[in-house]
Amino acid sequence: QVQLVESGGGLVQAGGSLRLSCAASGRTFSRYAMGWFRQAPGKEREFVAAISRTGDSTRCLGSVKGRFTISRDNSKNTVYLQMNSLQPDDAAVYYCAADETPVMHTTAGLYDYWGQGIQVTVSS
Repeated sequence: QVQLVESGGGLVQAGGSLRLSCAASGRTFSRYAMGWFRQAPGKEREFVAAISRTGDSTRCLGSVKGRFTISRDNSKNTVYLQMNSLQPDDAAVYYCAADETPVMHTTAGLYDYWGQGIQVTVSS
């Protein structure tokens, strides 16, 4: 199995940027498609972005397209989420997840491993 640890969250003003990182340990990182999800209080966990095993394909939630970018560095066993032009609606706990299949799923239940989550707060 793989262990995932997120970092890089915090408080940012609206319009600002943050870069989240998710470091993986355990089994070979490049065998997993990776995803980012978020969950705001009282809401269901929501897909944000996903990236293929090699990093050559990505997909993302429509509302973050053009603002958020997912990437990965398999040599560092890390996946990133660059978040620009953050808005108060982006505030949530962000989770990274690993999927043993090559499919970039948008459904949380299809991912096999999860990090503990990290808080992102956006002030208006």
